[in-house]
Amino acid sequence: MKNKFFIALFAIVALATSNVNAQTKIGYISLDYVLNQLPEAKQVEAELKTTQTQYENLLQGKIKDFQAKYADYEKNQATMNDVIKADKEKNLQNLQNEIEEFRQSSATSLQKKQAQLLQPLLKKIEDNMHVVAKENAYTYVFNYDAGQGTTPIVLHAPDDANISDLVLKKMGVTPKPVTAAPAPAPAAPKK
Repeated sequence: MKNKFFIALFAIVALATSNVNAQTKIGYISLDYVLNQLPEAKQVEAELKTTQTQYENLLQGKIKDFQAKYADYEKNQATMNDVIKADKEKNLQNLQNEIEEFRQSSATSLQKKQAQLLQPLLKKIEDNMHVVAKENAYTYVFNYDAGQGTTPIVLHAPDDANISDLVLKKMGVTPKPVTAAPAPAPAAPKK
């Protein structure tokens, strides 16, 4: 009697599980693909490029100033007394430190600005992805991209599970075909 009860219970659980699995619809989106096709992303890219150029110009100015002062130091160090020589060396070291600090702070600032500018676009993509997922009865939607230079999160999926174009259309953007990137060269065998 107990065996029949457990067999019946197992059958009910198996049927319920298979019923739940039959209703699960999984999709994925390529966030980079969608982002690269948005006109607003091109504006963000242009603004970041402008800021980066400004930082690079300031950095080059600092480097030229350092190089000029260093050349002057090299040229005149033989005729300098010890106090002046030590002062010039200290100033040169301070300039080098300023250049390195500027490099680091400008890189950090650029990253923060990128995150700040992309945040509204990413939110817009996410909101539209949720709408598309609900309209098309997707239970789960994964991001195909794990980030530049990383392994994708979705390693294999049918093409019809890709909702990237649906999200773009929902956002009022006509998807453009993207040319495939060349495959990376295989690694040389280890000897």
